Amino acid sequence: MLAACLELLGLALCVVGSLLVMIACGLPTWKVTAFIDSNIVVAQTIWDGLWMSCVVQSTGQMQCKVHDSVLALSQDLQTARALTVISAVLGVVALTVTVAGAQCTNCIKDEVVKARVVNAGGLIYILSGLFVLVPLCWMANNIIVNFHDPQVPPSKKREIGAAIYIGWAATALLLLGGTLLCCSLSQVVRGTYAIKYAPTKAIAVNGDFDKKHYV
Repeated sequence: MLAACLELLGLALCVVGSLLVMIACGLPTWKVTAFIDSNIVVAQTIWDGLWMSCVVQSTGQMQCKVHDSVLALSQDLQTARALTVISAVLGVVALTVTVAGAQCTNCIKDEVVKARVVNAGGLIYILSGLFVLVPLCWMANNIIVNFHDPQVPPSKKREIGAAIYIGWAATALLLLGGTLLCCSLSQVVRGTYAIKYAPTKAIAVNGDFDKKHYV
């Protein structure tokens, strides 16, 4: 029972984490305009994402433009594109593996094999979290370094956008959920220890218990 609860909780956390990874991958708010000038009234706000850049006017109108060339992007954006997509794909693979070995399914009959399959799904989820964590930290570090660089003009400075925070939340859910799935492999949790029964007492021909079992 405890193993099933751990599996369901871990799977739920990992599924939410994978969905957040996909949302963060598609959002254009990885980098946003930093308002550091004395004049707080600005005509537009710039958003930079993995796939497009958007300009939001003060009137509420927004115009977005997809990045024309992948090779023209900076190295951190290219890496973030690749690793976030890989993380999302690993999340789908891990979901398939975990459901196949879950106790609530009958895809696999052997309990030991089911436990190992769930453990493999948890490891894939952890790997997915690590894949998305690398570009998030790299991108955040570049934003902070450029923000404090006096040679970068104020108009070029950016701040950490909402997509990066969503990605960090997704990473935490994937690592926590994957760890719970790996913990469900424990024999103590699953209760797979063999139960040893005492030998039954033989009955003699006359209907009485054999006296040798009382010695």
